[in-house]
Amino acid sequence: MAEDGIWHGGDLATARALFPEAPEPWIDLSTGINPIPYPLPALPLSLWTRLPGADDEAALIAAARTAYRVPAQAGIVAAPGTQILIELLPRLAPSGPVMILGPTYAEHGHAWRKAGYAVSEAATPAEVAATIVVVNPNNPDGRVLSLAEITSLAAHCAARAGLLVIDEAFADFTPEASIVPGLPDGTIVLRSFGKTYGLAGLRLGFAIGAPEPMARLKAALGPWSVAGPALHVGAMALSDGGWLAETGAQRAHDATRLDALLAPHGRIVGGTTLFRLLETPQAAALFAWLGRHGIYVRRFQNAPDRLRFGLPGDAASWSRLHAALAVDAPEASPSA
Repeated sequence: MAEDGIWHGGDLATARALFPEAPEPWIDLSTGINPIPYPLPALPLSLWTRLPGADDEAALIAAARTAYRVPAQAGIVAAPGTQILIELLPRLAPSGPVMILGPTYAEHGHAWRKAGYAVSEAATPAEVAATIVVVNPNNPDGRVLSLAEITSLAAHCAARAGLLVIDEAFADFTPEASIVPGLPDGTIVLRSFGKTYGLAGLRLGFAIGAPEPMARLKAALGPWSVAGPALHVGAMALSDGGWLAETGAQRAHDATRLDALLAPHGRIVGGTTLFRLLETPQAAALFAWLGRHGIYVRRFQNAPDRLRFGLPGDAASWSRLHAALAVDAPEASPSA
């Protein structure tokens, strides 16, 4: 369990504590991270021995502008992961209530509450606050708001001198869902590098918005906020459109394959190219069953009937998941 009681994926220390007799190595399906990462290049030693230069950051920003189709008049800021940007966003918003379209990634609400805001969560985008936060596509159910819906929310927030935050962490494989090319006034978009490119440990993310709030974010981050190796790898990967297209097709095939494995065990109620959300009254039993087999999936504090499955990354992992689900695993049927 993470600090402050928020559960996150990728916590294999908790998995080992819960299931000490499980076989190693663990198969971690609890995150929405691409299990087959972008191939890292050989990195010059100088990236580790000198401070990042302005040219290094400029190359990354230029690659991100092209990859995310950022309008010329918009600003873009690189950060050591989107989590730090989530923590800083309350500095840019007016006082007053914040509405989060949920259920969704819990750190959004946590950050705004820590900053002293009154936060509510709604399942539909009711226009009840000057500041609205939307994860699009949503984590964990993959819900996607249309561009027209987002534009309407942006107009609502702008009319109240508020802020619309759109977290597009999982939008790389569905670029048509991104609001960035037609960025409305008063909107800030977050983009995550590590999930799609399978390099979460690199810690790289971006905020996109009007120049003035982007300048404030950059000032809050301070100098040299992104490490030199991250600048270098990020610029290279974001410029590699061929890799992104091929990987998107491969992971979509994997997601369909995962659907077939999960179908007997519940109802697939959503997901993205990188994960699937399963609903079943047997969720707790299935979580424990898989855990005893050394397979860790994502459970939810506020949705005990749901489990999120990431994609296996190699033939051995697919084989172990298939075997665990094929023999006596809890199914959705009451007779299971």
